[in-house]
Amino acid sequence: MAFKFFDKLSQDFSELLNDKKEYNVIIEVDKEENKKLFTAHSVVLRYRSSYFDKELENATTNGNNIKTIIKPNISAQIFEIILKYIYSGIVDIENTDTKTIYELMFNANELELKELSVKLENYLIESKASWLKTHFSFVYHSIFDRDKFKDLKNFYNDIIVKYPNLVFDSEDFTSLQETALISILERDDLKVEEIKIWDYIIKWGIAQNPTLPADLKEWTKGNFKALKITLQQCLPLIRYFHIPVEVIWKKMKPYKKIFEEQLWDDIIQHSISPNEPITSLILPARIISNPELPSRIISNPELSSRENESFSTIIKNDHVTELSSWIDQKSTIYSLANIPYEFQLILRGSRDGFHSQKFWNMCDGHDGTIVIAKVAGTDEIVGGYNPLAWDKFSEGGYVKTNDSFIFSLKNGNIQNSILSRVKGGDNALYYRCYNDQNIYGPEFGSCEFVLKSEASDFTQDKQCQCWYSADGDEDYEDYYENYYEKSIRTTKDQFSISEYEVFKIIKKQIPIR
Repeated sequence: MAFKFFDKLSQDFSELLNDKKEYNVIIEVDKEENKKLFTAHSVVLRYRSSYFDKELENATTNGNNIKTIIKPNISAQIFEIILKYIYSGIVDIENTDTKTIYELMFNANELELKELSVKLENYLIESKASWLKTHFSFVYHSIFDRDKFKDLKNFYNDIIVKYPNLVFDSEDFTSLQETALISILERDDLKVEEIKIWDYIIKWGIAQNPTLPADLKEWTKGNFKALKITLQQCLPLIRYFHIPVEVIWKKMKPYKKIFEEQLWDDIIQHSISPNEPITSLILPARIISNPELPSRIISNPELSSRENESFSTIIKNDHVTELSSWIDQKSTIYSLANIPYEFQLILRGSRDGFHSQKFWNMCDGHDGTIVIAKVAGTDEIVGGYNPLAWDKFSEGGYVKTNDSFIFSLKNGNIQNSILSRVKGGDNALYYRCYNDQNIYGPEFGSCEFVLKSEASDFTQDKQCQCWYSADGDEDYEDYYENYYEKSIRTTKDQFSISEYEVFKIIKKQIPIR
């Protein structure tokens, strides 16, 4: 029988890290004003990391027999976490933001701390998938040319196949490195219309040449040549001969000068006489059976239930009947068979990302929508109905409607739903101006239901709100006026969300039985 005292061992080695008497290694990290020196013991570093074992062989030694290792590309914050792990085997990331966790994984890999790197890689995939999707280009750029991070690469390859618009529509798409972009363009299973790929490639190429005039009419031959050189590895990967003739003239002809003469002639000939032979190579058509992220429509909840098809990850069929009745201001709840609406999914956080700007981009112009959010760490489901169109180009301010409402839905330990209709209607919703859309998503009343995040991710910080001023509430009544009938939560605490969805409510074209 063996008695194991790993906790005490870890504690003792943690104390050794802080012992300044016997150290024989100084590690200098970070740059300029952030530069910091850490002391360590060569015997610990060598046996915990093969990287440090090799570094110590070549490190310079001063007169006091102390070796120095310089790592300017690792932040002091990250290295402090790594050094504690090396000595104690403990890493606490409970209150650490996701980007720091990613950088920690990346640096652990660089320092050949495989155990830590793999653990963090799996954690990101399992628990921070939405962040990985939102920051696709940033992460993919850094892992693409490396032999490591196979699980992350598989994760992203799956995204590229299933949801390519998460790649092409990401905010940092134009920062994607050329080799990574080429690897995507080479895929036959890229489910995107070819003319859209052309648009994305042109966008990427122009972004690499920031001095190009904004107006294409002002471009010189030199401007077109610069774009052609930038895209010389990408252009051969576009499936030109599978682009509809009607869009060739509109989308491609303005950039005729970046084509090789023979290729352009073949594109035109093929568009006129598709059966005539051409010189240029014809690549096979991509598989685009599902070129866009699917919009799930529930027209018959009973059928969806029978087929085990979930139109939502948050609400169920009984919620649909309730919400439909509220929209029509019915005193009784519709039956499943008599629901007069279809719920068309526009946005799902776990699929499309939790950045507030994603909401404004994907929901802009859609009227008659329901926003539904799952409060993180609870059974609560909260949301709001907006009969008007969302407007990402709004100058900012309150929007008037008499038909909006906010709500919480029965779920788990919550036995009864709460409906709260707008009062008066002048201040039913608040549309944020463009500058605020990086923080604020949908907002009903005076913060009576709002999705908000200063970390640009509704799941990351507790900034979402369902505030309500009760009579005598000195903390709120001087600052917040109630524009809805009642509070939809029992607490004013701010919260983050674990999921949210936006549905467009469409009137059925069939008679109600």
